[in-house]
Amino acid sequence: MVEKALEDYSVEDIPELIKGYVDAVVVADYELNKYRSIFRKGMFENFLDDEGTYHDLIEKIVFHFNESNEKITEDYRVFLSSYGEFQGKYSRRIKLRLEDDSQPHMIQMSVYPLTDQKKYLFIMDELDDNEYKEEYSTTKKVNTIQNTFLFSMYIDLVHDTTSSISITEISDDTVNASIKYSDWRFMIVNMIWPEDKDQFLRRTDPEYLKKNFTPGRTASFDCMMQNLEGKYIWVKLIFSRAETNNEDDYRFVFMVQNIHDNSVELLSALKKYEELALTDSLTGVYNHGGIETELYNAINKWQKSKESVSLMMLDLDYFKKVNDTYGHSAGDITLKTFSKIIKDYVSEENAAVGRWGGEEFVIIAYGRSADQFYEMAEQLRKKVEEYEFPEIGHISCSIGVTELKKDDNFDDAFNRLDKAMYTSKNEGRNKVTLL
Repeated sequence: MVEKALEDYSVEDIPELIKGYVDAVVVADYELNKYRSIFRKGMFENFLDDEGTYHDLIEKIVFHFNESNEKITEDYRVFLSSYGEFQGKYSRRIKLRLEDDSQPHMIQMSVYPLTDQKKYLFIMDELDDNEYKEEYSTTKKVNTIQNTFLFSMYIDLVHDTTSSISITEISDDTVNASIKYSDWRFMIVNMIWPEDKDQFLRRTDPEYLKKNFTPGRTASFDCMMQNLEGKYIWVKLIFSRAETNNEDDYRFVFMVQNIHDNSVELLSALKKYEELALTDSLTGVYNHGGIETELYNAINKWQKSKESVSLMMLDLDYFKKVNDTYGHSAGDITLKTFSKIIKDYVSEENAAVGRWGGEEFVIIAYGRSADQFYEMAEQLRKKVEEYEFPEIGHISCSIGVTELKKDDNFDDAFNRLDKAMYTSKNEGRNKVTLL
């Protein structure tokens, strides 16, 4: 292009200036869902087609991960029709990465509405490396602080509108979208974990927000939500009502914060402590509280499903002599060995094993009748009798067996089980009794 003095430029030079210094010009029709490239050069020769659907253009510009060409999961494309309707002039910077590029391209995009009939002029330029580095260094500090916030928007409940939508995985800037809040709720609920959907709908209901939030109040709740890759992660949903002088002005800031790593770590720690709280430290089976809880659960489950549930109580015979003769260390080894024999024997069963106390153990088995469990108890009794225990040699056990019956409560079931086991004790030990 020929250089001129400033006073020599005129309106007639505009087409040549645009063609010389602008990288792409596109016209689009929102209602006809079409776009056409007037001209394009550089990276835009690969990024834009001669013509195509407007939704495809918006998807290329908006619906990909920030600094990547990787597409967002299909579920989130339900929002695509809400993007690309511009009410006035609009400008933003976009990071795009073409398929074979190692670095993203920083794009400046400006949109100009052409008529009242939703036709638009897109002007796009690729910024040079210096501009990109400046942009990157500026936003990196902000992203370091805010990289856990995946999504934010401004809500006006009175007018049922959303605005200033920011999706950090898509862009550092706010994105242009025209979505009613009422529509957004019922679209985004499909991305919420099924067990959390009711809570989400209740806590995001406009009437709930109006009733429970005074001006300036902020509240949050945690749930699992599908991210843009289609994976469920733990997030914190935050609502904050704006402070205004009008009590009937219900405007909110809504944010989604990624808390997945911390939540997984916390849940893992809670699971660990839960297991410790319910596990017998010596034998590794349920402790008294754990197996007692399992018995309550078994009774509740049986009352609902009527599936057979049978119980077994085992008690080592003359165990006090083991401690008195060989010492408590040998006694502990005997208990650990005994519990392992029990666990291994029922490992193929739908069963729970616990230490009731001392040398007494309880087994709860689902899907087994009393007669079947009696036969299993006999086999287990013989296995224990024949086993060579470390340090002490042979030892036997007495066993009681029962099956949950109609109208059983906890005390009924346990007392019958306890009585069966003590009947075996009183009748000579090394015996199985069914009641």
